[in-house]
Amino acid sequence: MLYKIEEAAQTTGLTKRAIRYYEQIGLISAPERTEKGTRVYDDQDIERLQNVVTAKEVLGFSLQELQQYLDLKEQVKTVYSHYQSVQETTMQHEDLKQISDSLQAQIDMLDQKINQMTTFKTEMENLKNQADNVLSSFNKEK
Repeated sequence: MLYKIEEAAQTTGLTKRAIRYYEQIGLISAPERTEKGTRVYDDQDIERLQNVVTAKEVLGFSLQELQQYLDLKEQVKTVYSHYQSVQETTMQHEDLKQISDSLQAQIDMLDQKINQMTTFKTEMENLKNQADNVLSSFNKEK
């Protein structure tokens, strides 16, 4: 299925401007264009944009981290399909080792973010408990 930029924006929850910006910085590849120059996105483009949204919103990735994540995802797909068709074991081993190391770095970064979020959540819970205690004391005084 093909989507105009308005439809891609609506489907992904991004603005047209954000989609153009992601294209400009190389986060997504330039889409096909109609004879009139209108951008048209295919299902693969939409999937990549949805991955951007998820990684940005849920994981709190920066644009640079998003690029690394999406590039790694593409590399895994490429190496996997290449692995099934070719038996160049030395090259495959090196490629897979590099991808594995990069994925471990991403996992380590996520662990760090989870720890930071857990710390922040604990601080918020403590503040809420303090506010609840003050509120409870205030209600008892009435």
